[in-house]
Amino acid sequence: MNSPSDKNMGIIKGATGDWEMVIGLEVHAQVTSKAKLFSGASTEFGGEPNNHVSLVDAAMPGMLPVINAECIRQAVRTGQALGARINKLSVFDRKNYFYADLPQGYQISQFTQPIVGEGVITLDLEDGTTKEVRIERLHLEQDAGKSMHDQHPSMTFVDLNRSGVALMEIVSMPDMRTAAEAGAYVRKLRTILRYIGSCDGNMDQGSMRADVNVSVRRPGGELGTRTETKNVNSVRFIMQVIEYEARRQVDVLEDGGTIRQETRLWDTAKNVTRPMRSKEEAHDYRYFPDPDLLPLELSDELIAEALASLPELPDAKKERFTAELGLSAYNAGVLVAEKESADYFEALLTALADATGKSAGDLAKKAANWVISDLFGHLNKAGKGAQDSPVSPPQGAELLALVEDGTISGRTAKDVFEIMFESGRGAGEIVEEKGLKQVSDSGEIEAIIDEVIAANPGQLAQYRAGKDKLLGFFVGQVMKATGGKANPGLVNKLLKPKLDG
Repeated sequence: MNSPSDKNMGIIKGATGDWEMVIGLEVHAQVTSKAKLFSGASTEFGGEPNNHVSLVDAAMPGMLPVINAECIRQAVRTGQALGARINKLSVFDRKNYFYADLPQGYQISQFTQPIVGEGVITLDLEDGTTKEVRIERLHLEQDAGKSMHDQHPSMTFVDLNRSGVALMEIVSMPDMRTAAEAGAYVRKLRTILRYIGSCDGNMDQGSMRADVNVSVRRPGGELGTRTETKNVNSVRFIMQVIEYEARRQVDVLEDGGTIRQETRLWDTAKNVTRPMRSKEEAHDYRYFPDPDLLPLELSDELIAEALASLPELPDAKKERFTAELGLSAYNAGVLVAEKESADYFEALLTALADATGKSAGDLAKKAANWVISDLFGHLNKAGKGAQDSPVSPPQGAELLALVEDGTISGRTAKDVFEIMFESGRGAGEIVEEKGLKQVSDSGEIEAIIDEVIAANPGQLAQYRAGKDKLLGFFVGQVMKATGGKANPGLVNKLLKPKLDG
């Protein structure tokens, strides 16, 4: 049985000793582009089968591929966002293999000369630490079609809508040691791609999926034989594949068996991997440069323009939130995990600073806490993202400004927010309609305090005899007498001197 610390280190306890997991991922990310990599056919998701297919995609005789310049630009931008080397010269190759849903009988990909070379991703782990995972390469290739086995009892149908769609295959080095690190890697990569708009990251639609490479070895020893589990389409499944496959390999080795280098599939119904085919090597594909496509040469101008188009990336934004706004690393990390969430927070903070006349630095922690706890809590329950929030940033700022100037209490603000989230109405309108303004008139509160003290002589005597906890009782009585509308801070400030006598 593994302890939590062993699991966090990627150590598996076996009957013959400890084993270490070694993990690498090949992530296929669909390039954001209206047209395919080598044709003008649509890439729109969800069309009727074989409605987004050109003669090129269908591999009709005499049809020649033409490179989509937008796909090249997006690949370059992605490489730059990963801090990777951009190769000015790259080559498209033919990767020869037959599938029913690949009409050409080969896939146009990149082999020895990819468009992007080495880079690095910094992972933010749950224990607050970070880890760097190296990127080996990013290359462009065309997707295959889709075989449909559920349309006919005895035949398989083929949908070529995805055939020719541009994919970026982002290959990591085998630097990860736990399923949690692999999950953090995919989440961080998806965040970066979404920030720059080069892939929508929608794993449930197949626009981002991973081939999961797993092997085991004695800690620090030589690398073991790896298996590759294909086309895993959720972070949760990726982590489950790693846990299952590593345990399976340890059991095989400890029973005296050997690990076959093979391609496997993840069975989501049984939560197991199962063999698909023996793992091919590069020579099995008979790669050679595609004779229909010249080598791709990138100009300095294209590379510079791509770099200039990048937004502030999540790591830089997180650093700014902590250094300039004083947010904790955790809160900053939560806010920048999705671009829409970070955009919402910044718009809220700007509106709140304008409404209160205070600096963003003075308001940032309160705004961040409200976004993370109140807003995100409601959005998660509703299955919405920040971009779909029924409470806009200016509306959220209006609510927080009412708390900041003492018009309503923090407790009342939660009730008002419930109504705002359900109705989309403004905070000020709700507060006026329901008469929720705090009583902040010191003379009025003092008069109520005097009445409460006079009505509770026994508790007053006990308080003055040393029962300090009765302060809460008197605060509660004052709040009750005002219908919960008294300013709590002002109540505490005025009450204690009167109790102390």
